Amino acid sequence: MDSILDVAGAAVSSPWFCLVLFAVAALDGFFPVVPSESMVIAGGVYAASGSPDLALVVVSAAAGAFAGDHVAYLLGRGPGGRLLRRARPGTRRYGALVRARGALSERGGLVLVVARYVPGGRTAVTVSMGALGFPLRRFSVFAGVAAVSWGLYGGLLGYVGGAAFEDDPVRGVAVGLGLALSVTGVVEGVRFVRRHRRRGGDGGAAGGGGVVRAEGR
Repeated sequence: MDSILDVAGAAVSSPWFCLVLFAVAALDGFFPVVPSESMVIAGGVYAASGSPDLALVVVSAAAGAFAGDHVAYLLGRGPGGRLLRRARPGTRRYGALVRARGALSERGGLVLVVARYVPGGRTAVTVSMGALGFPLRRFSVFAGVAAVSWGLYGGLLGYVGGAAFEDDPVRGVAVGLGLALSVTGVVEGVRFVRRHRRRGGDGGAAGGGGVVRAEGR
């Protein structure tokens, strides 16, 4: 176990770690199966011991997330967007596109900031924003806010865990991941309640449900 921890500590303390973190965070922006958040938290845990520097961890994670979000946005502008825009009315894909358009018209780029904390949600939102022609300049502003807040969030969660268990980085990472999962659970819970209320309101509208079902057929 000690040898594994030594290897992990050497890897995270390596000058190459921040470059790898940047690449992983960027890849996670358009290929959401890469555990970028875990790497940010691990970097924060070891930063509590002095290496790597916490500021470098945050900057690397934020820069990678910013780059990855723009790749997903450009995919939405290109082939991914063409597939979405060709969706036929009444299909599930068309319904998702309509909901995404409505969310962007109501809340704009704030949707992107919130989606940064939803596993898999960020890619769906960034691709949809590209497909729906959301202005690139405004997208970049909100993507920057989302990326910086996410980098700070992951780095500080890890740092808190590392400071609490300075001699046991495994527990530090576990605490950081536990806090991250708790935040994700709260976000998902709020989204579930809002969806439930919205569906209840739609169902209670006089005659509204019948019109939607007829159009869906």
